[in-house]
Amino acid sequence: MIQLQGVSKVYRTGEVEVRALDGIDLTIGEGELVAIMGPSGSGKSTMMNILGCLDAPTAGTYLLDGTDVAKLSDDRLADIRGRKIGFVFQAYNLLPRTTAISNVELPLVYANSPARQQLAQDALGEVGLSERAYHLPNELSGGQQQRVAIARALVTEPMMLLADEPTGNLDSTSSAEIAQILVRLNKKGRTVVLITHEEEIAAHAERIVRLRDGKIISDTAEADSSERPLGLVP
Repeated sequence: MIQLQGVSKVYRTGEVEVRALDGIDLTIGEGELVAIMGPSGSGKSTMMNILGCLDAPTAGTYLLDGTDVAKLSDDRLADIRGRKIGFVFQAYNLLPRTTAISNVELPLVYANSPARQQLAQDALGEVGLSERAYHLPNELSGGQQQRVAIARALVTEPMMLLADEPTGNLDSTSSAEIAQILVRLNKKGRTVVLITHEEEIAAHAERIVRLRDGKIISDTAEADSSERPLGLVP
């Protein structure tokens, strides 16, 4: 599904050059759950932006589902971001005066999709929040708000979820709940790429790719996925 071939990303400020990614080769297959780890400044967020078609590499090739992303028009890239990729960020990015179900509906509104409310309700059910559909964000815990954000990412049935530090603002219990939900979604066939600095969260993944100074320093398979914790929180 994902192929990075010699991907580099260079930022320049005046005469200063920062090589955020440096010749990355990476393949992620359909249905994998992969954690990408590294210290601050290692290139994790840059890789996330490239994988999500939010930024383009300075050099190298990014193939998404066999398509060279660099050859796509802006409209086609926007369509991919809206339909094929679901984004989950550290900040939940929910509209504060809008109910959970309306927040989840938003991608469908932009896509002018029919049956929006039912699809949003189904997505909330996927993350165990059906009973909180008409609550405002300030009536939900941080973990519940992140679950709403995951439901919003799922509602368009994307082929891949990109989660950038999804547990960064959460306590350990809520973090474990979010990790379990991502594992459950992966078990149902969803490809999940998880950017995290937390070893406990990365341990839920099938593979851990570690970055340092814009390079991959290790790519290791973890325990068999049947050993990963499952279950959906109430």
